[in-house]
Amino acid sequence: MLLFRNAGLESHAHLTPAQKTALAKQWNDWVDRLVAQGKLPHAHPLGLSGRLVSGPAGERVTDGPYAESKEAIGGYFFLTVADLDEATAIAQQCPSLPLGMIVEVRPVVLQSEVLTDVHARPAPP
Repeated sequence: MLLFRNAGLESHAHLTPAQKTALAKQWNDWVDRLVAQGKLPHAHPLGLSGRLVSGPAGERVTDGPYAESKEAIGGYFFLTVADLDEATAIAQQCPSLPLGMIVEVRPVVLQSEVLTDVHARPAPP
């Protein structure tokens, strides 16, 4: 999976309308090429706002993350590829890398690696 970390809205502020159009075309061409190759069955941008839920019982609900945040995830690609190296090579083609975008490359696993040992232990008496 590729997770696209926004460089913040300010990273696009200096672009002219023609440059924004050219960037959108680069993204569309990249997506179309990956779909045609059968490597991109699912992808979506994420909305610019949302909510953060935290606390032991989920009692803290705050607005955010915000598009201005450099850590906000702006979207994802769910890839069908052979391995992490192939996914990394695809990430390196991201049209927004020159604008400061960070692409996180992560494997999707069948079970949480944090909880792996929970199912391996016998149930308590």
